[in-house]
Amino acid sequence: MEDLAKLKIEAIELLKALISTPSLSKTEDKTAELIAAFFSRRGIDTQRKGNNIWAFNRQFDASLPTILLNSHHDTVKPNRGYTLDPHSPVVKEGKLFGLGSNDAGGCLVSLMASFVFYYEQSLPVNLVLVASAEEEISGRGGIESVLSELPAIEVAIVGEPTLLKMAVAEKGLMVIDAVVNGVAGHAAREEGTNAIYESLEDLLTIRDFKFKKESPFLGPNKVSATIITAGSQHNVVPDKCTYTLDVRVTDAYTLEEAFDELKSNLKAELNPRSLRLNSSSIKEDHPMVITAKKMGLELYGSPTLSDQALIPFPSVKIGPGDSARSHTADEFIFIEEIKDGISLYVSLLKNYFSNTKRNNQ
Repeated sequence: MEDLAKLKIEAIELLKALISTPSLSKTEDKTAELIAAFFSRRGIDTQRKGNNIWAFNRQFDASLPTILLNSHHDTVKPNRGYTLDPHSPVVKEGKLFGLGSNDAGGCLVSLMASFVFYYEQSLPVNLVLVASAEEEISGRGGIESVLSELPAIEVAIVGEPTLLKMAVAEKGLMVIDAVVNGVAGHAAREEGTNAIYESLEDLLTIRDFKFKKESPFLGPNKVSATIITAGSQHNVVPDKCTYTLDVRVTDAYTLEEAFDELKSNLKAELNPRSLRLNSSSIKEDHPMVITAKKMGLELYGSPTLSDQALIPFPSVKIGPGDSARSHTADEFIFIEEIKDGISLYVSLLKNYFSNTKRNNQ
């Protein structure tokens, strides 16, 4: 059995190496190599598709259920507010600074360490660890492209910074482009139909819009108008106004249902960019939720998107770090958070294994 204290040290060193290696979405090839090398040094075979890396536990048994451990190794671009080099890992005052340290490098290395801890052991379930690419852009070359390579999954643990609370539901995302047409005319005369004015009623409706259903964990859906464009000359009445809606959809709705409810209340022609990024939830009586409750973990519903949106089986989201630090200047994670994250993942899996054994007896 791997020494857990040693694994914690090695996980932190791996995170420093990942921070030092730029890995914007779709360009994660170098961090993929680092992850594969981490496993290779331990005699663990990995598979790769694009910039996604995955590995199965040594005692894999096709007759057993499988748990997916997943987090991502791509990052967003560093914003202009950085005062530190985003790719120079710096430790001070107990914090590890660097791009991707919190979102989601700390979670990824913690899951990897937990996977290594159990790799050689005989377990009542299988484990598969997937370090995925393109999460920050919900890209088709990320986790979605790997799912067909995996066995049936009983439940997934998705590593994202949640302060070690467990998200048992997550809002999905639908971006809608809206078009309102008018009639062009000269602004100096009473001509035309101003598409901006025609859009006002829609925009006021959106500002005050309340969806009919709510989710127990996630509350109501949320729709926001975030971009508006109209006109090209000051003296021409615009004949078209376009606006964009950001719609955060709970597990009380499918994306299609939320779209239809908006469409029936707005005048504009609506076109969803995608219907891929679904909300997710897990049943209260699922063994993973029961295990979390027995451990006294705090359960909540998450408003932020992750690879859960592309995972079509039960999943939970939990990990070290704080979502409020994600995508911020001088991003950091506390060293102790990583250590605590590894301990929690190991404990969560141990308790889940125990429940699985009892249920199979």
